[in-house]
Amino acid sequence: MKLLRYGEPGRERPGLLDGEGRIRDLSAHITDVGGEALLPESLTRLRQLDINSLPVVDGRPRLGACVGGIGKFICIGLNYADHAAETGAAIPDEPVIFNKWTSAVVGPNDNVIIPRGSQKTDWEVELGVVIGKGGRYINEADAMQHVAGYCVINDVSEREYQIERGGTWDKGKGCDTFGPTGPWLVTADEIPDPNALSLWLEVDGKRYQDGNTRTMIFKVPYIISYLSRFMSLQPGDVISTGTPPGVGLGQKPQPVYLRAGQTMRLGIEGLGEQQQLTVEDKV
Repeated sequence: MKLLRYGEPGRERPGLLDGEGRIRDLSAHITDVGGEALLPESLTRLRQLDINSLPVVDGRPRLGACVGGIGKFICIGLNYADHAAETGAAIPDEPVIFNKWTSAVVGPNDNVIIPRGSQKTDWEVELGVVIGKGGRYINEADAMQHVAGYCVINDVSEREYQIERGGTWDKGKGCDTFGPTGPWLVTADEIPDPNALSLWLEVDGKRYQDGNTRTMIFKVPYIISYLSRFMSLQPGDVISTGTPPGVGLGQKPQPVYLRAGQTMRLGIEGLGEQQQLTVEDKV
């Protein structure tokens, strides 16, 4: 299934994408795509629905983030060896963990705001893993049983805030609109191997990132198991698993960063595409 949320910000309704690319409304069956609706038993019930009996949504409504009410937005840094190399960082011995604030979450095609005074806003296409069955101390061998599905994430990052201003990475990762998520949550049964997916990103038509999740240092089952040693994972939590090479910070002979008025387009094999316009912060 391809689950999604559609409608105006803060008023999104749950839906799914049918085989002909039409949105079908799920409001009669779940209140949102998130939390308990992502438990294995809930997803089983949704799979048993007659899709053709669900109301068709007219027009082309805005898509919201494909997961609602996200409790934790956990990110893994430097998780592709070639990306670590382009940034001059050593390959980590253990996963590097940071967070995006949930106020960063926006729809897959919403505008991305360049923070006031920013000179180093950057892009990162990433595979998102959405937790369905929660748990602590999850065995790596059992980890995939805890996955509801996968999605595209743009881990937008302000490099000065992240690297040059001291403290943790979080303040350069969690600015408003820095977490486009979607277009849809593709349930795990449709993605046999999340570590064999092509992913890419373009800015104004120029392709900067062109990688594959097979080059991850830490694979999806290990990441889930590792995180569960330090926190409980809960239904609807989102894990962003790192980015392949080609970020603006790593461009030669000098870095390339985003400015207002540019268009990012990105996607992952089997998971759909996003497109964002960068805009000035008017606040």
